[in-house]
Formats: sequence, structure tokens, C-alpha cells
Amino acid sequence: MLKKLRCKFIALNMTMVAAVLAVVFTAICVINYQQSIGDVYAALNAAIEHDSKTKEPLANIAPPDGTVWKGAPAGGADDEPDLEGSAVERARDGEGNAPFEIGGKKQDGRFIPVAVYQVGEDGALEAVSDAGTASLADDVLEQAGAALAERGDGSGLLDGVGLYYVKRTNDSGTFLAFADKSSGDGWQTLAWTLAGVGVAALLVFLVISLFFSRWALRPVEAAWTQQKRFVADASHELKTPLTVILANSSIVLEHPERSVASQSQWVESTQTEAERMQQLVGDLLLLAKLDEGDGANAGPSPARERIDLADLVEGDLLQFESVAFERGVGLESSVEPGVQVRGDASRLHRLTTTLIDNACKYADDGGRVDVTLRKATRKAELVVHNTGPAIADDDLPHVFDRFYRADKARTRDEGGYGLGLAIARAVAEEHGGAIAVTSDAEHGTTFTVTLPLAD
Repeated sequence: MLKKLRCKFIALNMTMVAAVLAVVFTAICVINYQQSIGDVYAALNAAIEHDSKTKEPLANIAPPDGTVWKGAPAGGADDEPDLEGSAVERARDGEGNAPFEIGGKKQDGRFIPVAVYQVGEDGALEAVSDAGTASLADDVLEQAGAALAERGDGSGLLDGVGLYYVKRTNDSGTFLAFADKSSGDGWQTLAWTLAGVGVAALLVFLVISLFFSRWALRPVEAAWTQQKRFVADASHELKTPLTVILANSSIVLEHPERSVASQSQWVESTQTEAERMQQLVGDLLLLAKLDEGDGANAGPSPARERIDLADLVEGDLLQFESVAFERGVGLESSVEPGVQVRGDASRLHRLTTTLIDNACKYADDGGRVDVTLRKATRKAELVVHNTGPAIADDDLPHVFDRFYRADKARTRDEGGYGLGLAIARAVAEEHGGAIAVTSDAEHGTTFTVTLPLAD
């Protein structure tokens, strides 16, 4: 079950991360695409704005590399271009259109090659860019011109020739600006890059999820293991009295002619085991009620009445004086009067009697049990100490576990079911306190309970 839970945990995390990355990366690509297209149209509009200021159409202007512009008027590429009086010459002389400037802090955006043409009176396209940064092949120019001949002013994509265009008509004539389709495809490279980053991020997160799933589910695994052990231990403890009761009943039924008095041995044994089972079931129900206080669906908390803890402890000590005397154990106490707490008297009584009873049971022959109740800083402190053998270091962390017995050889009559200290800890925590234990061969064993004082 835990393996399936871990797989679901990892799958859920990976799905959530993948969804978040997909949404974020898609948004980045969309924004980049829109920005790229915006840059292309901004460059096209800027080129038209720049070139449309020319007073006259600029024909036969040699591009920067010395070649002849495509789409030049009659005369062909074999004629030597006449630059005298042209816009390029006038630009050199400080007249006419100045070429695009580059460099400097005022520049923003990216450089996009643009080809600008003016539509002549006969419908021919004439290159007019002073800052000619691009040109079109004759066949491409012919297709583009034919496609835009009947269209009005506007912008768009000529997918057949792979060109973005802007068409604008003003006082200087009709101008067409073109940019290659690849100028707006930068988002595709970004998309592939982000896809690679996303895959790498998912792999890294998968490794992290594998590690953290074990860490996150460790308390669940511990609770699951504890629950299985609890069920097994409870079943074992209930099995013994039930077996005895069934055996006794079988014996009695085999001799129906006998009187009850003659079979009192089996009847009394049955009653004893039934009482033990009743006590065990009662303890289990009490633990279940105490556990409900830790959950979100907890039932009503016990009555929080003001309790004189000093009177309660002294009353319990009186009950155990005879027990301590029979076991040859000295029982000493130091109870500070007026120690008051808020809580449930019956459960606090169960807490104190459990600790005193355990101390009397496991004190050595001729040993001593000391019970101390005092006020500490905003807390009541109950200390129960007994001399005798120390609890083994391996057993010390588990003394408050349910059904745990440090001495595995103890009989059920002497050792109980191993629920007393678990109940004691649950009662202390229910009242906002805590319980701790220390044990060593030199000083014996000490249980310390701290509870908040009543306001």
C-alpha cells in the first residue's frame, strides 16, 4: 500500500509541475512570438516612414554590396547605375533621406533586414530604400507584387513567398515593405530551448520527488507499521482470555449434570478472564477517545474543571500504602499544597495511579518509591521515582508504546497489557502537558509529568 501511495504522490507532483511548466513556458513563447511579430511590423513601418519622405522615386540605386537593385526600371542590370543626383548621393552631401543610424544607447529592439519598394504609375515595383538592408529576387518580387496588387493598405503574411509585408499609401505614393518570415520565427528556437529546459527540470524534480516522497511518507509508514503491530498485539491479548473462556465453557457443558458449586473453579476462571478482557477493551476504548483529540474530527473534549492536583495525588498515595507495604517497598511523598490544574479528574487519576503502580511493581526488594508534586514556572510537576534495575537503553524509547513490555518474560498477571504508560502519555498530552522518563542503574527510574497550572 505504501508503495502505491508513494507512486501516486510522485505522479501527482510530477503532473502538477509539468502543468505549471507547460503553462509558464507557453506564456513565454506566446509573449515572445507577439513581441517578434511586433518587432517585424515596427521595422517595416519604420522603413516605409523613412523612405516615404523621398520627394521622388528612387530607382537604380545600388545597394551597399554594389549589386543592382532587383526590380529596377528599364535599362537592366547591365547599365551602370547613375548615382549622381540620387538619394544616396544626396545623403552623402547632407541632402535627402539619411540612412538608418546604428549604435548608441537610444537603440532598442533587434535589427531586421527590410526591403522597401514603391509602386510606380505603371504598377512596377521600384526599390527606394536609402538604407537598403535587403532585396528580393525577381521571381519573389513578382509574386509578392501580384499578390498585393489588388489589396488595400495593411499588413500581413504572404505565406506563399515567406514574407511579412506592410502596404501604405501617402502623399509620396504607395510603398511596400517586406521582411523575411524567419524574422518572426525566433520564438520557435526559444520554444525548443524551453522544451529542453522543461524536460531537464522534470528529470531533476523526479529525483527530488523520489527522495522527498520517502521523507514525507515516513510518518505515514511509521503510523501504518504501528497500527499493524497494534492490531496484532490487541488480537493476541484478546485471544488468550477468549481461549480460556471457551475452554472453561466446554468443560462445564461436558458435565451438565453437575451443580454450579461443583464446577465453580471453571466459572470463576471464566469470570476472571472476562473481567480482564473487559479491562483491556476499556483501555483500548480510552486510548481511542484520547486519540480523537489529535484529529480534525475530534469529539468533544473532556470537562475542563479546576482540579486540586495535590488532593488527587495524596488520595492515590493512600491507596498504594498497603500495596507498597505488601511488596516491601518504602513509599515517600512530598506534595506541595494548592497545586491546581484544569482537566478531567478521572483521567488524571488514571495517570497518577499508573505511574505509582509501576513504580511499586518494579522497585527492588527493600527499595523506595518517591512521589513529588511541586509548582514550577507556570507548570505543575509530578515526579515519580523508584529505585531498582534500570530500563535498558534499547527499551527506553519504547516504554510509552502500546503493548510494549520491557521485560518480555513478565507474566500477564504481573505485567499487564502494556497499555498503562501509553494511556498516561495520552492523558498528559490531552491536558496540554508532557511526560518523560530517565533510567540508569545508579539512580533508578524517574517519570516526570508536567501540566499547565490553572489560570
